[in-house]
Amino acid sequence: MKYSIYTLGCKVNQFETQAMETILKSHGHIPVSKGADAVIVNTCAVTAESGRKSRQIIRRLKSENPDAVIAVCGCYSQISPEDVQNLGVDILFGSGSRLELLSALEKRVLESAGQGICAKIDDPFQRREFEVLPAGSLSGRTRAMLKIEDGCDNFCTYCVIPYARGRVRSLHPETAAQMAAELEGEGYSEIIITGIEISSYGKDLRIDGKKLTLADAIEAISKAAPKTRLRLGSLEPTIVTEEFCKRLAQLGNICDHFHLSLQSGCDRTLANMHRKYDTAAFYEAAQRLRMAFPNCALTADLITGFPGETEEDHMQTKAFIEKCGFADMHVFPYSERPGTPAAEMPGRVNKALRESRAREIQNIADKMKREYLEQCVGKTLSVLFETEDNGISFGHAENYCLVQTEATGLHGIVKNVKIIDVLKGNLVGFIV
Repeated sequence: MKYSIYTLGCKVNQFETQAMETILKSHGHIPVSKGADAVIVNTCAVTAESGRKSRQIIRRLKSENPDAVIAVCGCYSQISPEDVQNLGVDILFGSGSRLELLSALEKRVLESAGQGICAKIDDPFQRREFEVLPAGSLSGRTRAMLKIEDGCDNFCTYCVIPYARGRVRSLHPETAAQMAAELEGEGYSEIIITGIEISSYGKDLRIDGKKLTLADAIEAISKAAPKTRLRLGSLEPTIVTEEFCKRLAQLGNICDHFHLSLQSGCDRTLANMHRKYDTAAFYEAAQRLRMAFPNCALTADLITGFPGETEEDHMQTKAFIEKCGFADMHVFPYSERPGTPAAEMPGRVNKALRESRAREIQNIADKMKREYLEQCVGKTLSVLFETEDNGISFGHAENYCLVQTEATGLHGIVKNVKIIDVLKGNLVGFIV
């Protein structure tokens, strides 16, 4: 069977796509860019725009592959299955059961089994087990993704993901450790520990009566893969306690880059978002990480123009992010998501103002990034090289800054690099 897979959205979707590709290849199926017998679309629903893009790509792929079996899965098909079905797809799954989807796809293509649409949408609020999928990467032996958690119980007012992904469920730490050891044995130099909301890891697990935490999983993975550097996915500030930082700092292979989920620098807006911290707690979490990992890169994401956000709220956010001094930020103007409480909130901010505020925040973020990069000049950073172009090799340091150096043949290799300059948002250095 010849197949193509198209992915929208987050690192978890990317992980699940590479896992499906790994399984398909192990069954002897062949990836192609044209002339596919089967096309899989892994959709996203984090914003209304993500849903629109998901519909758009399904229509385009059906048009370009009129004879192919079209299978759709992911968050958008989970929350809007009727809309996807109306697009005329052949197989419709939600955010779970990837193995069943592949089985249904093989039967449909190879055995011509079944007529009409094959559909399976899991109830997101029915307790279900964590689906273990193969970890790794299909882009070369450099960085591998390891998904240890799925689902979210936070129910932030702007977010549809709990409805799309369901309740928190966690990969058993022994299984995570075994998969990490296998990845190290396969030659990966970095493992990205990912999930929908990894800070909630272990809420559903107990060993000898003890509830597990993210730190337990990280310690197990680190012990199993001590030579491989570990990069963490997005963290909730509430998990960043002194004990958490102390346990991570003792491991020795944790990348000193931490992405904290901020969303707003205004306490009133955070409360309206149903976030479980205020700016004081967030700042304390950031300082704990900096104490445990000196010179670490702290990054964050932020939403501008949330319903009810005033100019004063926006000014507070600007002042707060400057106080935090982030190394980089992801800034988004608020996007209404039908079905979430925020979509019905009063005080809607017009789109132009949301975007204007986003640009203001982004300008501050760009300034902070330049300042952080300049602080790296003169330091020696450990860099995992991933790509090469015209005699220049590029890779990410442990702090996730992109580093370039005049060298070749370094793909998948970690080298120490003395940083001497900043060029177009990259660090420049020489191997020492």
